[in-house]
Amino acid sequence: MAIRRTGEAEMTSAIREWLNLGVRWFHVFAGIMWVGQTYYFTWLDGQFGKLEKKAAANGTDSKVWMVHSGGFYTVQKQKSLGVAPEQVRWFRWEALLTWVAGLILLVLVYYLGDGLIDPDVANISKGAGVAIGVGAMIAGWIIYDLAVRSPLGNSQAAFVAFALMMTAVVAWGLMHVFSGRAAYIHLGAIFGTIMTVNVWMRILPAQRRMLAAAAAGESLMRRRERRQNCVRAQYVYGRAGGVFDVEQSLSGGDLWEPLRVGNYAGAGCRGMGSCETYPGSVSAFQHSH
Repeated sequence: MAIRRTGEAEMTSAIREWLNLGVRWFHVFAGIMWVGQTYYFTWLDGQFGKLEKKAAANGTDSKVWMVHSGGFYTVQKQKSLGVAPEQVRWFRWEALLTWVAGLILLVLVYYLGDGLIDPDVANISKGAGVAIGVGAMIAGWIIYDLAVRSPLGNSQAAFVAFALMMTAVVAWGLMHVFSGRAAYIHLGAIFGTIMTVNVWMRILPAQRRMLAAAAAGESLMRRRERRQNCVRAQYVYGRAGGVFDVEQSLSGGDLWEPLRVGNYAGAGCRGMGSCETYPGSVSAFQHSH
């Protein structure tokens, strides 16, 4: 009977390890697609800003030319919708899939595993730790959303200062509740939750309104969407558990805890404070050889 129970335990452990590996790779791959395309469009908007200034000065065409995979690509920002709404490509599932995979991984590794609580840090039950972790993710989105909608959202400097303070406070709190690695991962989970909910509850509804206006023939020049380039770099930083190992190796333990807080605070300030305003527009993507 004991041998049978041991075999079942080993099988369960093996299944969990394979599931952990599969979800981890899916999470990383989905995150690459999400963060990569977001940075691409951020770069693209920057290029269009430069080209539009040149076009206004000398009347040149504002197109971005690129070369990749044996072909030449040109992208042009449109001020009206030239195709049916159903032909417009949306970028939305990458964010959701990354967040769902990350949440599953969080449950497998920390909520069902043994790495969440460190008795030397805080003597709390695993149930209490799970409640704190989930509550922190929900509270993070609520605080962020309220801050963006408040007068803070109208001042980049004020929002940077607020983001710096809140990220430092949250990082310090997590490091005094969870194990070091779990604190890192949960801060990344908070950033990921903010980004994902922001996409589905704020950005996508605004894009639907913009698409409906364009389909109705309204001018998009006066319609402006404000998007927060929230916490992309520090999300990846926080989700990469290996970073914690490197800093632990460098610090020799808790000696450099303020440095770790500073890393988070600086990353949060850099990403959450990056609020950019873009004119409403539609980008046409053409491929030529």
